[in-house]
Amino acid sequence: MPVTRMPAASKSAPAGPGIKADYEGHFRAALDRLHGERRYRVFADIERIAGRFPTANWRRADGSTREITVWCSNDYLGMGQHPEVVGALTETARRCGVGAGGTRNIAGNNSPLVDLERELADLHGKEAGLVFTSGYVSNQAGISTIAKLIPNCLILSDAFNHNSMIEGVRHSGCEKRIFRHNDLAHLEELLVEAGDRPKLIVFESVYSMDGDVAPIGRICDLAARHGAMTYLDEVHAVGLYGPRGAGIAERDGVMDRVDVIEGTLAKGFGCVGGYITASAAICDAVRSFAPGFIFTTALPPAVAAAARASVRYLKRSSAERDAHQRQAARTKAALEAAGLPVLPTETHIVPVMVGDAELCKAAADHLLEFHDIYIQPINYPTVPRGTERLRITPSPFHDEAQIGKLTAALAETWDALDLPRAGTVFVEAAE
Repeated sequence: MPVTRMPAASKSAPAGPGIKADYEGHFRAALDRLHGERRYRVFADIERIAGRFPTANWRRADGSTREITVWCSNDYLGMGQHPEVVGALTETARRCGVGAGGTRNIAGNNSPLVDLERELADLHGKEAGLVFTSGYVSNQAGISTIAKLIPNCLILSDAFNHNSMIEGVRHSGCEKRIFRHNDLAHLEELLVEAGDRPKLIVFESVYSMDGDVAPIGRICDLAARHGAMTYLDEVHAVGLYGPRGAGIAERDGVMDRVDVIEGTLAKGFGCVGGYITASAAICDAVRSFAPGFIFTTALPPAVAAAARASVRYLKRSSAERDAHQRQAARTKAALEAAGLPVLPTETHIVPVMVGDAELCKAAADHLLEFHDIYIQPINYPTVPRGTERLRITPSPFHDEAQIGKLTAALAETWDALDLPRAGTVFVEAAE
């Protein structure tokens, strides 16, 4: 009987516990690079206090706790603590339990989620809505699926679009062109070059780092003239602008001209999740083809009910929006009067420019340690190098005393760290 010989083990193959150490080294090296570039991010351990927004508890490394004021929350209107929203969540959790039971593809829809999608479609004046687990996923899945289903689609993307939109464009596999931020002449130039091929323009209404606004109506004019579809991200505007909180497109009276409106439930509405609204055919196509929808567990019923309660409330109440704009304007005025380098914006976003990653982190640490004020530093790749900043987001609940304390604290911090004052020009550093 012939003898079967086993192949000899390769002498070059690594073996033993040293393998893990080699792999771990890659991760340590990557983290070391972040530290070396002064871009390593540290997240404060913060516990929000229901009913006392924007006050929170900061749990320090030594286990002690201090009360702080949060000035960088994206719960722009404090709806995460609203009694109607909290009540809807707790009542639905008692009735339906905590989890969704799986993906909608397997476990089916839960009724509060169906009701939420109808509420969102009504909010934006569209035939249908489709809810995802986050705004990031709704952009990534929505853009990639829509573009992929259009033969020979060319995507025209604003240069300042959020990473979730960039990833949606990338995952589509379609050809793309980047137009200069809010530059209509450049966009039209690219549309003309594209000729008769199908085109999808993807852009935002409020750009969250600089706080500027897209000329939505004029972009729709170009889309109509050149036969393009439009996809608008209203993440930083829903709940905050328009008579019913549908965003900038509603405020400007052009909502019906946008083909797809995407939004989040995690900012103005104070909950979690993302969505698209569009025609019934577009929403059904995304539902049927998007892996980011098909293979992801659905939002739990309690969360969907809370989000719907928030949307419904803000459709009928403008008090929060009015107070939000008033306090944002007062904050800007106070900081500008103190000579701080506030980037001018027409929205609720208040960027205070620093221009250096290490100093930006130092300013945030100083504010927290000495003034009990929490503002997370914003650095590359969220913003270009050389334009690092503190991004302040006033809410209706930041009162005059808190605005005064913030102003004094920032002025003291700028003096203590010798940071640049108003009038400094901030530019992207060379790579």
